[in-house]
Amino acid sequence: MQKLTIEYPLSTRSPKIVWDMISNAAGLQKWLADTVTEEDDVMTFTWGQPWTDRDTKQSRVLEKMKYEYIRLLWDYHEDTPEAIWEMCIEKSDQTGELSLRITDYAADDEEAEDLRGIWDDNFERLHRVSGL
Repeated sequence: MQKLTIEYPLSTRSPKIVWDMISNAAGLQKWLADTVTEEDDVMTFTWGQPWTDRDTKQSRVLEKMKYEYIRLLWDYHEDTPEAIWEMCIEKSDQTGELSLRITDYAADDEEAEDLRGIWDDNFERLHRVSGL
């Protein structure tokens, strides 16, 4: 497994706006999956429409610090540290600009490239729906 860390610059200085998009089901549904629900610290992500093939995965919220980060654990390989993924709001000391740092894991170089492409697409959706 290899760790993948991607940082995206944001066009806001408000951590609250970013936090609202990464820390709850309503915000995540706007850009990360077609449907996101949350119950007892478990988020269920569904991609695809009811009339097509759908993919559903669950992540348990392990830890979150308001306006800073959210760390989650995918349910389909819970016993490995690589199942953990994180979204972190970073602030530049020099400029005050914010960025979103994504940490995820891939099995190999090919999967890492695919995963980076998925995160790039997700970030583009985040930018379109929120202006971030």
